[in-house]
Amino acid sequence: MLLILGLGYSATRIAAAMRAAGWQVTGVRRAADGPVLAFADPAVAALIGQARAVLSSVPPDPATGADPVLARFGPALAATRARLLYLSSTGVYGDTGGAVVDESAPVGTGRRKARTAADLGWQALGATVLRLPGIYGPGRSALDQVRAGTARRIDRPGHRFNRIHVDDIAGATRAILESGAAGVFNIVDAAPAEPRAVTEEACRLLGAAPPPVEPFDPARFSAAARGFWSERRIVAGWKLARLTGYRLACPDYKTGLRAIFAMEQRS
Repeated sequence: MLLILGLGYSATRIAAAMRAAGWQVTGVRRAADGPVLAFADPAVAALIGQARAVLSSVPPDPATGADPVLARFGPALAATRARLLYLSSTGVYGDTGGAVVDESAPVGTGRRKARTAADLGWQALGATVLRLPGIYGPGRSALDQVRAGTARRIDRPGHRFNRIHVDDIAGATRAILESGAAGVFNIVDAAPAEPRAVTEEACRLLGAAPPPVEPFDPARFSAAARGFWSERRIVAGWKLARLTGYRLACPDYKTGLRAIFAMEQRS
């Protein structure tokens, strides 16, 4: 049985992929919903001890910076014989000035201090850590932003970063679980690009006029957005294929957007 703590967007796709592969999957959310258990349910700690694998996609608490899962279930996770997996972020690498980093690079130099602490906390328990960049997929892509009129083209040359299609997160998780590969994995595409390029591709697919190009002006962004635009890095993900044999279904944003668009057209 795979126990998933934090059944959000990515974890829901992981659950579907693992069920299709024959796994029994139990999900946990903040509030109970049918077969999905509540985070505070006393049964969760017992299930951690019974599971074949436990995956957490719960981010650090924005108020305290603590990992809610480690804080509540740390002893149970330390005692279980289950395989542990944690969905982290490539933001732990901080700003590299656009240089390429892989899983051997140091972490903790950027703005995501709480995420870095959680990442290292899970590693201390022996967990396999999947570091994810910007996640997109059906209902959460540049296609939706263009349709909603919220897409922007910011002129910030050289601000490239990786992305990952949500279905490749699910595929990579399955490959890691079934291969027995362990350690830290960057689950990233192979075509880091500027955000405006992704918007332009979405407009092309939809036959929509691209939004106007805007000069980069930090004063026009929120603090969180300024943090995003202040960091540049390119993340390598060769380790995943080397140790598991998994090849991304969407190795670049153009393939990913086309796949989403085709799915939308069929439905």
